[in-house]
Amino acid sequence: METMLIDWLHQLGTLEFWEALLEGFEGLGPFVPILLAMVESIFPPLPLIAIVALNVAAHGGFLGFVYSWLGVAAGGTVVFLFWRRVVKRFFWKLASRSEQLKKAQQWVSHVDTASLFMLAVLPFTPTSFLHLAFGISDFDEKRYLLTLLAGKSVMVAMMALFGQSLLSSLKNPVYLILAIAIWAGMYWVSRKFCKKHDLDR
Repeated sequence: METMLIDWLHQLGTLEFWEALLEGFEGLGPFVPILLAMVESIFPPLPLIAIVALNVAAHGGFLGFVYSWLGVAAGGTVVFLFWRRVVKRFFWKLASRSEQLKKAQQWVSHVDTASLFMLAVLPFTPTSFLHLAFGISDFDEKRYLLTLLAGKSVMVAMMALFGQSLLSSLKNPVYLILAIAIWAGMYWVSRKFCKKHDLDR
């Protein structure tokens, strides 16, 4: 049973799995690409960059971006509201005993809106931690969600450009260099900014 679970989780991390899934549900329109991007917010190990690239391949640059952003935005909103409306409201007396949750709550006090936007933009930020930390904090709910939606729109656009460059590289190898440069740049900036905000984990 344990081996089967490990094999299944391994498949979730492969490009072939998501490609086959998209092909199998092609007739359902935007539902599947939005759902796949949404599930990534709930299950972080899923390769969001691969999901966005597949959405771009299946639906084109614009629709691939829109579907991916809608999914990421919906998933992030659900996770944040879970921590804010459920855990903090009904279970905080129990949850506050956790030292890790207390530290996460205190961390938010050192992050302003501009920094939150940058953290939302950068693809290697541990977004699940952001939802948790801001969800259990007293940070304004509307401001968090608006900043998150704006930041994620830029992040998904960069990922869509990366995916489009990969597709174009099939015809012109120069685009492969562009795709690698985009990915490397996003990684470098993400690590620097996360380290600055004590998120280099």
